[in-house]
Amino acid sequence: MRRKSHQAHENHERWLVSYADFITLLFAFFVVMFASSQADHNKVKAVSESVREALEHGQFSAAIAVVLGRGKHEPIRQPPSAMEARANRTDKTPPPPKPDSRHPADLTVSLQTLEKGLSKELNAGKIEIRLEGRGLVISLREMTFFGSGDATVSPSSYPILEKIASVIRDIPQSLRMEGYTDSQPIHTARFSSNWELSSARAIAMLEILRDRFQIPADRMSVAGYAENAPVDTNDTEAGRSHNRRVNIVVLSLEAMKSEPGGVK
Repeated sequence: MRRKSHQAHENHERWLVSYADFITLLFAFFVVMFASSQADHNKVKAVSESVREALEHGQFSAAIAVVLGRGKHEPIRQPPSAMEARANRTDKTPPPPKPDSRHPADLTVSLQTLEKGLSKELNAGKIEIRLEGRGLVISLREMTFFGSGDATVSPSSYPILEKIASVIRDIPQSLRMEGYTDSQPIHTARFSSNWELSSARAIAMLEILRDRFQIPADRMSVAGYAENAPVDTNDTEAGRSHNRRVNIVVLSLEAMKSEPGGVK
């Protein structure tokens, strides 16, 4: 007995495939339009990549939701505060060092200031000021600042020292007091050699600058050179008077590198 053949069932839902494709393309169009309106180029790029990934892997809606940063009912996220941003930092980069407020001074400007304020003393030969490789050298002649064979600073020289201190007080570099004598030997109850006299005068100048003119002692050092390193001949009285001096040296940065605890 011949069996009746059943007629194939017609699929009335095939239109859903085309409809789904149309909806997907329409959604993609609006997403692209949204991304194009954003000023954040990184976000635009992320949306574009998510569209491509979703179309390739069939997870379009989920990917877009992640990129846009919020779901349908998720509140808009506020940008993190500066404190939260610092707390969330994962890098180990140390913060930049604080700027040093004690910038190296321009010794040329200091030289010009001293020359202007001490023009009378310079013309009278009481002091000499010059720039050298080791720094700004302020040379104080014995005849104005010390008695013969003595290491006590003369009170009459205080006004000159006040002018000098007002300039060098604000210079951050170290100061060195250097004592010098002439080649004539000395042997008194207080000083048995020129080494002692030159060192004592350098110390006396440091103490005046510290106690009377408030220059910190930790900025200063002393050195005694006796009759060594003369600036003039020791064969005449005029030359010897030039050699008897105390130098206040504002050290340059290069010279400070060779000092104990100097700049690196």
